[in-house]
Amino acid sequence: MKVFIYPTNSLILSDLVERFGHEPLAIMSEIGKRVRTQGLDSPPLNITPEEPKLGLKYAAVEVPSGVRGRMALFDPLISKADAAIIVRDPVTSFGCMGCARTNELINFLIRAKKIPLLELDYPSTEEDAKEFVFKISEFLKSLKPAEEAK
Repeated sequence: MKVFIYPTNSLILSDLVERFGHEPLAIMSEIGKRVRTQGLDSPPLNITPEEPKLGLKYAAVEVPSGVRGRMALFDPLISKADAAIIVRDPVTSFGCMGCARTNELINFLIRAKKIPLLELDYPSTEEDAKEFVFKISEFLKSLKPAEEAK
């Protein structure tokens, strides 16, 4: 299954999802496409004229352009998601998303999508961390592997 991870730049979550046979939907892949795609030649603003329109799908013109731009990046991830893992209040080094309004919107959209969802608080002790990984592993085991979902 395709599992949306939040924070979407968390290497730890991405690795865990992959280890359990699923496809992590992470922002790194979307940014990578923009960096490597020929024809997009003005880093870091590697966008096509269509991408700002994707942002308007989620946020009005009056909303700051950064929110619309981020939503243009997240649109493919949200639309492909078959399941999701959301970590609340992570430390910056776990995966910083950088924009509170975009964060709220992404969390709302994932919850509204009515897909299998695991929400966890970021662990603060070693015991919490073990429980954190255990809950993620149990959730991922309960999902169909990527090969079966096709």
